[in-house]
Amino acid sequence: MKIAGFDIGGANTDLAVVEFDIEGKIINIRSDYRYLPMWNKKHELGSALIDLLGSDLDEIVAVGVSMTAELADSYQNKTEGVMDITSIVKKSFDIPVGFVGLNGMKNYREVKNSPLDLAAANWIATAPLAAYMSPDCVLIDTGSTTTDIIPIKNGKECARGRSDLERLITGELVYTGTLRTNVATIVDKVPLKNEWVRVASELFAVSADVHMALGNIAPADYTSQTPDGGDRSRENCLLRLSRVVCGDLDLLSEDDVLEIARHIYRIQVEKVAEALKEVTDRENLNLVVATGLGMNIIGSKAAEILGLEVKTMDEILTREECVVAPAVGTALLMEKFMRKKE
Repeated sequence: MKIAGFDIGGANTDLAVVEFDIEGKIINIRSDYRYLPMWNKKHELGSALIDLLGSDLDEIVAVGVSMTAELADSYQNKTEGVMDITSIVKKSFDIPVGFVGLNGMKNYREVKNSPLDLAAANWIATAPLAAYMSPDCVLIDTGSTTTDIIPIKNGKECARGRSDLERLITGELVYTGTLRTNVATIVDKVPLKNEWVRVASELFAVSADVHMALGNIAPADYTSQTPDGGDRSRENCLLRLSRVVCGDLDLLSEDDVLEIARHIYRIQVEKVAEALKEVTDRENLNLVVATGLGMNIIGSKAAEILGLEVKTMDEILTREECVVAPAVGTALLMEKFMRKKE
C-alpha cells in the first residue's frame, strides 16, 4: 500500500511516497520536490502534484497534505489560502485525501469548518518522527526558508505557540533558512579588511549564496531562485555576496567575500541558537533532534553552541528524506488516519 504525503510550502512542494505492508510497517520511501513559488504560480499546483507522483500515481491509495503556502502573498488572508490549496488538492485526486491540522488529520469537510487549523501546521507531521527518536527532546527543522523549534515531552509535541505569529513570539519559529533568507535580514554590518561595513538593504544575496560560497551545500541543493537571475555557480554566489557591501569581484578578493560569508553564517546560527535556548531553558530539555536541509549546518551547529546533545534524523531516514521530513510525517499520519476509518 502506497500513500503520498505532500508538504506544500510557499516556495517548494515536497513529496514522500511511503509504501506500507499490511501491518503498517514502512517498506520503502521515495522522496521528491518541486520549486513552485505560490506567490505567482499557484495555478500550477494541481499539475505539479500529479507530475511529482509520476509512475506511482496509479498505485497511490490515499493522499495526505500539510502546508505553509497559505502565507503566500497571492492570498489576501490565510483562510483564502487554505481553502484554495485544499480545493486544488481535492479536485486533483479521486482517492481519500486528508489534511494535517493542529489537532490531527482532517477530511475536506472538516477543513471547511475550521480552515485556520491547517495554517502552517506541517511541524505537527514532523514531531512524531522526532518523538520516535526520543520522547523528550526539541525538534529543530531548518528548511529553505524557516526553522521550526518544537519541544516534545513524553512523546508528544508541547509547543506553546500554535499559529506562526504565536510561534514567532515563543521562539518556536525563526524566519531564517538554508536558501531563501535575504542576508540583509541576518546582519546589518559585516567585517571587511579590519573595518565594519554597513550592508545594503537590497535583495542582493540570500543564505544559499553564503552556504554555497562556504561549501556548506552542494549546487544541487540550491533549488531556489537566485536574486539576480544568474546561475548558481560558486563564482556567481561570491559576486552576489560582494554586492551586499555595494562591491563586486573587481573591488573585493575572494578572501574578502569569504570573510563576509563566514560572519553572516555565524550570525545566522547564533540567531537560531538564541531561540533554541529560549525553548530548551523554558522546557528544561537538553536533547535536540535536527532535520531538514540545514540540519547539519544550522540546526546542529546552534545546538552545539549551547552545549546541547544533538541527534540528526538521518539516523532513521536518508538525508534526502530528512529534507522532506514533513512530507514523510504527513504520509505516516495519513496511514494512521486511514486505519482509524476502517
